[in-house]
Amino acid sequence: MKNNETPLALTLLLGILLALSALGTDLYVPALPDAAAFFASPVSATQLTLTTYFAGLAFGQLLWGPLSDRYGRRPILLTALAGMLAVTVAAPFAPSIGALVLLRLAQGFAMAGGVVMARSIVRDLHAHEQAARLFARMMVVFSVVPVGAPLLGALLTSSYGWRGVFWTYAVIAVALLFAVVFGLRETAPAERRSARPSEIARTLGSILAERRFLSPLLLFLSCQAGILAWVASSAFTLAHAGVSVTAYGAMFAGVMIGQISGAWTASRFVLRVGSARMMRAGAWLVLAGGLSVGALSWAGTPHWLALVVPFAIILFGCALIIPSATSMALSPFPHAAGAASSLIGAIGFTSGAFLSTLLGITFDGTSRPMASIAAVAALLVFTFERMLARGKA
Repeated sequence: MKNNETPLALTLLLGILLALSALGTDLYVPALPDAAAFFASPVSATQLTLTTYFAGLAFGQLLWGPLSDRYGRRPILLTALAGMLAVTVAAPFAPSIGALVLLRLAQGFAMAGGVVMARSIVRDLHAHEQAARLFARMMVVFSVVPVGAPLLGALLTSSYGWRGVFWTYAVIAVALLFAVVFGLRETAPAERRSARPSEIARTLGSILAERRFLSPLLLFLSCQAGILAWVASSAFTLAHAGVSVTAYGAMFAGVMIGQISGAWTASRFVLRVGSARMMRAGAWLVLAGGLSVGALSWAGTPHWLALVVPFAIILFGCALIIPSATSMALSPFPHAAGAASSLIGAIGFTSGAFLSTLLGITFDGTSRPMASIAAVAALLVFTFERMLARGKA
């Protein structure tokens, strides 16, 4: 299926699959206090349900891709979604917080399959700018989750308690299973790779050694760092500055609109201007936003606009870059797209977890730590984009 246009229904399906990893946290976080109260467990024990989810997500992203290169995207995706459904149906009946912790580990592992398969299917269908356009359209869908899911999670928790969130996950799993069974054909190449652990390790190693994969991956990771600086720290920073929860929600949505707008722009123009020019424009915007927020924060500018506007620019620029960078990383591996997709997810998630921890450790009540990381990320984005454009990365 190398047609120029991807059907809207398939784009939406792939976008939702890509967003499963974020949905697993954003919908659930508002239910944490209710779950802690229900099990009479300390906050630290309840937070382990997030930690184990992330662990399952990381391990799952590394495993599902190579398996799909051997057995096909469709059966592996159906297996992962069936696992997601089974776990989420079991979760409301968890007898203890320890059981819920283990179920969240399994949930993360299962939901990782959707994320990996979404990227792999794009590579099966398209390459280069065509793939970048589809990734950009999927990113529009993905970007809605951080805005809408926490609100939905809060509403579900207030009406049905923490169990309501898991029943919603179950409904989503059923809907996705239905969509895959009746709306998705097999896209993997006819030539299948071995699923022996030694062969999988050899494949992953050869991909990591390939400069055509590593160069755009570094650009992707640098963009991710800039985005995480906002997502992981903005709530604490702005709350410490006296911003109300309602006002913060509006600010967060405003910054995310920057990402949605950037992804929409990329989807509209990447075929016309090409990936190289699209990433160059994004790199300049990220550099401008990153240096601005760094300078304003260290100058002690107190107004919330000194954070919101530069980060909106950063996320807009990153949304111009990420679809093309992802496409560039996957395009050289038509027969190992699953393995390449797994590496993007596993490395991206691991580096993101490290960066989130670093932001937590360095938080001092000011915007300086998050702004400094955003500024460094912006310099890296600009550097890697220039090196990639000149063939030196």
